[in-house]
Amino acid sequence: MKLAGYSFPEDLYYDQNHYWAKLEGDLVTVGLTDYGQHLSGEIIHYQAPEPGSLVVQGKPFTSLEASKWVGQVYAPVSGTIVAVNAALVEDPSPINADPYGNGWLVKIKPSDLSELDNLLRVGTDEFKLWWENELSAAEEE
Repeated sequence: MKLAGYSFPEDLYYDQNHYWAKLEGDLVTVGLTDYGQHLSGEIIHYQAPEPGSLVVQGKPFTSLEASKWVGQVYAPVSGTIVAVNAALVEDPSPINADPYGNGWLVKIKPSDLSELDNLLRVGTDEFKLWWENELSAAEEE
């Protein structure tokens, strides 16, 4: 689905920090949303976390750096990082160019799949309210 020109695939879960999560089998793939990459600008550095690291939903576990922003990457679910997109360390450009494809950041083996229920889904009232607030905040800047 396109909202204000930004892509939000309907099969994904979203957190309020502009990260997406996709359930693929028993793993959750995580990345920065299309709108998130727009807000941050061109990503110039991805600090890849170590596979095997434990993450907690809503807590930062690594960082991204752009020319106008350095920010934390927040875990959409708790669990263990089982894969990182190591190619992004050398060339982080897919985070901007293909945020829902080759720009994925990590894959997490979740410890509790019910945590996905805490995230936003396109088409829900919660998502609509969040998106309206995001657009209002952007207009005020």
